[in-house]
Amino acid sequence: MFQKVYKKIAVGLLFISATAISGVEIGGTRLIYNGSGNQAAISVNNPDNKPYLIQSWVSKSENGDDSDNAFITTPPLFKLNSQAQNSVRVMLSGDTLPTDRESVYWLNIKAIPSSSPDAKNELLIAVKSKMKLFYRPAGLKGDPSLAYQQLTFSSVGGKLSVHNPSPYSVSLYDIKVNGKQLAKPPMVLPFQTVSLPQSAITGGEVSWRAINDFGGITAEHKFKM
Repeated sequence: MFQKVYKKIAVGLLFISATAISGVEIGGTRLIYNGSGNQAAISVNNPDNKPYLIQSWVSKSENGDDSDNAFITTPPLFKLNSQAQNSVRVMLSGDTLPTDRESVYWLNIKAIPSSSPDAKNELLIAVKSKMKLFYRPAGLKGDPSLAYQQLTFSSVGGKLSVHNPSPYSVSLYDIKVNGKQLAKPPMVLPFQTVSLPQSAITGGEVSWRAINDFGGITAEHKFKM
């Protein structure tokens, strides 16, 4: 699944966020960094007829634009010519991360289109794409593709909570309580318990699906309260 980037015409220079727009194509919606290797990489392709300037960095939070010292990207800034392809590589910078669980960061890739030499009153829209970066230490037990099946649910004071007993992060795609879908399914970090305040349940069945390592949707799993 590709993330895409595009440009428009007007006056000035703007920056917006996007996940799938036409232009520069990013070869994935998430990046898994296996601790057994020394880097992770994702492709960036430019099928457009103009070059782009590509900037990349890793941030700790989804909304943060400051780069995090735990990782470096290389090349952090490069020109991507028309019909060309390159890769952004992510490497640990030496900071110590937990070895008993996954850590979650955000990979930011910004594509800035080039202007035409004879263009007047031209607005160049630079589109920033964000994707989750999962650092997965070597030696973690269990199968990450089955971690979503280990989630357990409980009701405290009529509110539903979900617990992840595994060392892997689980990005929920949807949750249904007795057939009713809940809004804004969360990502549940390793060993974390998350309260779902919009829910009200004293018993019944919870069903859910998650997003796998490839950006696809898992089969539905169920839990009896």
